[in-house]
Amino acid sequence: MIRVQVAAAVIRRADGRVLIAKRAAEQHQGGLWEFPGGKVEASETPRAALIRELREELAIEVTQARPLIQVRHDYPDKQVLLDVWEVSAFNGEPRGVEGQPLAWVTPRELTDHEFPAANQPIVAAARLADHYLITPEGLETPALLRGLQKAIANGVKLVQLRAPSFYDPQYRDLAVDAAGLCAGKAQLMLKGPLEWLGDFPSAGWHLTSTQLRKLAAAGRPFPTARWLAASCHSAEELALAEQMGVDFVTLSPVQATATHPDATPLGWEQARGLIEGFNKPVFLLGGVRAADMSRSWEIGAQGVAGIRAFWPD
Repeated sequence: MIRVQVAAAVIRRADGRVLIAKRAAEQHQGGLWEFPGGKVEASETPRAALIRELREELAIEVTQARPLIQVRHDYPDKQVLLDVWEVSAFNGEPRGVEGQPLAWVTPRELTDHEFPAANQPIVAAARLADHYLITPEGLETPALLRGLQKAIANGVKLVQLRAPSFYDPQYRDLAVDAAGLCAGKAQLMLKGPLEWLGDFPSAGWHLTSTQLRKLAAAGRPFPTARWLAASCHSAEELALAEQMGVDFVTLSPVQATATHPDATPLGWEQARGLIEGFNKPVFLLGGVRAADMSRSWEIGAQGVAGIRAFWPD
């Protein structure tokens, strides 16, 4: 069966809302919502196909776009490769040229709409920020909370609370304060035993690679309404993350780091190859900086994760 390549767009307005369209009943996966786009012709690049399709379907001219995610999905009757782009600027006012209903929705509201199965990783990518802050070690609680508050004020939207030197009761108390700082402003990801899940209903959970290896066979440990992430370092761990149904991963180390001098870095090209075979958003970690954001997009990543890159102090 030939895999059909499709260029699709997460079109984002200045207010952050995302444009979605409803498929006609007679189409494949008819009646479901989708991200606008269409088939890439043999003579086209994905970007050229995207520009053409959005002109034909929505009567807009794309002026700014960058890669977001690639998704491979096998339906019983069709195999697709979705080449998805984030469109952040365009000329014209989108309208359903072919009569398709359109809706501007907040990223949070995307989960209220029914999409084809192949679109689920795109929904996750559209809801996630392009950078992932990991809190630093060695800070006392007051300094850590001050830094977190400042980072959120600076626009950080996704935070992993990492404090490996804290005892369990200390970490839990810190998590309560961090959840308060993040409420309504940023998504907090906690680390620790899954037995704590019920105590922090607003938080997502970031699994270590050890937890991933131990728990993946049991599947996703909680509903899709909560974020689930995992730390990965190899194709094997990425396969386990896929099996478990995580929403996104960190992939590390991309480059050599002072904190993990014995770890062999993947390098940018190996990271690209691993991302190409994985259908979820990936944050690159380890020796990467905010200045590497564009390069991370070019190789298919959601963005970059780190401590020094985004910690304000």
